[in-house]
Amino acid sequence: MSEQPRTRHVIVGTGNRCEMYIHAMLGEHAEVAELVALADTNPGRIEYYQDVIEQTYGQRVQGFPAEQLASYIQDQRIDRVVITSPDYTHADLVCTALRAGADVIVEKPLTVDAAAAKRIAAAVEDTGREVIVTFNYRYSPRNTALKQAIQDGAIGKVTSVDFSWVLDTVHGADYFRRWHRLKQNSGGLLVHKSSHHFDLVNWWIEDIPQSVYAVGGLKFYGAESSAKRGINGTERGTADTAQDDPFALDLRSDQRLAALYLKNEHHDGYQRDQGVFQGDIDIEDNLAVLVQYAKGPVLNYSLNAHSPWEGYRVAVNGTEGRIELEVVERAAVLPTSGGSPVDPSVSEDAQDGLVRHKSERLVLQRHWEQAREIEIVNGEGTHGGGDKLLLAELFRGVSHDRYQRQAGLHDGINAIAVGVCANQSLAGNAPVAVAEVDFGIDLAAQGKVAV
Repeated sequence: MSEQPRTRHVIVGTGNRCEMYIHAMLGEHAEVAELVALADTNPGRIEYYQDVIEQTYGQRVQGFPAEQLASYIQDQRIDRVVITSPDYTHADLVCTALRAGADVIVEKPLTVDAAAAKRIAAAVEDTGREVIVTFNYRYSPRNTALKQAIQDGAIGKVTSVDFSWVLDTVHGADYFRRWHRLKQNSGGLLVHKSSHHFDLVNWWIEDIPQSVYAVGGLKFYGAESSAKRGINGTERGTADTAQDDPFALDLRSDQRLAALYLKNEHHDGYQRDQGVFQGDIDIEDNLAVLVQYAKGPVLNYSLNAHSPWEGYRVAVNGTEGRIELEVVERAAVLPTSGGSPVDPSVSEDAQDGLVRHKSERLVLQRHWEQAREIEIVNGEGTHGGGDKLLLAELFRGVSHDRYQRQAGLHDGINAIAVGVCANQSLAGNAPVAVAEVDFGIDLAAQGKVAV
């Protein structure tokens, strides 16, 4: 048995993302982390996971309405709250937990706008409690290998970064079916999704964003652009009339999604399967962002949410060379004979024609030298074993990490700062200085790296 005290946890938000934390606390890290209860605004989803826990681990955990979080923390002596709820709820829940006496682990993004970030920063300042933001991409071996090469000086002083991310028509389309499709809920992809990517850049080059300029729009999903292409999307995927729509998600075809969402939508009206070509979508699906960093590097970033394959390419230029990372996370999205999209990543070799295979490659080329490939050593589990490392640090603590992968309040705000300022730039068609936006803390003064 470990001598580390067993901490008492509550998870708030019983959607898809919470399951990783449930299994971590009831499985590998059970001797140091106790899962006391689940909370949500939807009692049906709480009950779904209570049943999963009982069937898997033979025990029952409590459930309670999310609005009772403060009293539950105090009555049950909760040490930490894990927040896996929709982005727009994060600020209220984080502040409530901190002021009730608990530390917080919150899924990225920290929150959706500057005003909410300011509230969180004030709660941390007032209470002295800790906020950890779970940027799991930091822990992926390929991203850590790139970090190590830059940190070790392999390319000298960083001068610029080119970063292109493509989401395919399985993953990318899903953001336009769910609550993410409204910017007030998610901050758009620039905050919800790209905060992952901006955090990686901040962390890779140990710098902070200074100014941001963005262009983009809704060019593929939504009613206007699809109508120009002669597409009449269905209102929701769980309908017999949507069977020929490759972009429709029929919840009845997935036992887990049906039990978690379809069965429980009568509690709150939330529809997990909305049509991606409907008129209320107001987030962008094509984006380009230029970021000036405080120490001099410039980031050139792009995001596309309707690609036929999924992955990313990063090139970091320095005074002594260039390092390039290419990752294919899903090789292609192909339709079945019935018209619904499938993930073919396990059977790529059997497909006809040219196929982009799932892969990752890190290549370093210094001036006047031959290029060489840097080995990426993956572990077991998702994200090359990165999620396992993240969970171990969350629940067992960090003894020594030369890469400083665990992210706190400052990192969480710096990550959303790029997206929040990019949204302002989109609205005003002009560059935005990060220092002119009030996030509640002096990012330059409180950063880990002197500017």
